[in-house]
Amino acid sequence: MVTVEKRPAPRVARPPRRTSVQLKYVMAVTGAVMFLYLVAHMLGNLKIFLGADALDTYAAWLREIGEPALPSETTLWLIRVVLGVSLVAHIVSATILARRARRARPVRYAHRKPVQGSYAARTMRWGGVIIALFVVYHLLDLTTGTLNPHGVHGEVYANVVADFAPQRWYVTLAYTLAVVAVGFHVRHGLWSALQTFGRSSAASQNTLKGVALGIAVVLVAGFLSVPFAVLTGLVA
Repeated sequence: MVTVEKRPAPRVARPPRRTSVQLKYVMAVTGAVMFLYLVAHMLGNLKIFLGADALDTYAAWLREIGEPALPSETTLWLIRVVLGVSLVAHIVSATILARRARRARPVRYAHRKPVQGSYAARTMRWGGVIIALFVVYHLLDLTTGTLNPHGVHGEVYANVVADFAPQRWYVTLAYTLAVVAVGFHVRHGLWSALQTFGRSSAASQNTLKGVALGIAVVLVAGFLSVPFAVLTGLVA
């Protein structure tokens, strides 16, 4: 009797998944794009201290970049598209990495010991939700003017003053919470990005964390200076 040896069926090749390292690179690159935008946006906001003409002229210049070679607002829309793609890629990468981390440790510890991770690292999730909701509100408020009490296209100075008026203190409070959440994100993101690109060593960890914290504080202070200047009457 002849015995026929059974061979295992060939495995069907599956498309390679994005590795965690690749996803971290995506988060680092997209985070860098959004960080550079935040810096430029903050510097533009500070023009409010130079008066209405300076801020409104700057806002008009943003819409006119590239004219007459390009139609009005073309460059502005290109920036918005790049930011939108970066935001989506950042969120998707973060979600995938978070799910993989949960699958790697499916059983929760009954008594979890505190880890040495920073407060920002442990609050990135809810901070991201706050930022996402704020971005939607901010666009409807100061971009489209839909939720702005003044809401006149091109009158940026007047729109900002109306938005953060003393009687609308709750708007300033919500803005402050969102900007602080951005600060935590920036602080942790800068430090993580430096690690991802291999720019850190054990000896330089404290220095890198200090630099990241300092940059985040400057960014938060720059953004919050505008609503608090309006709230206190320094800008009116």
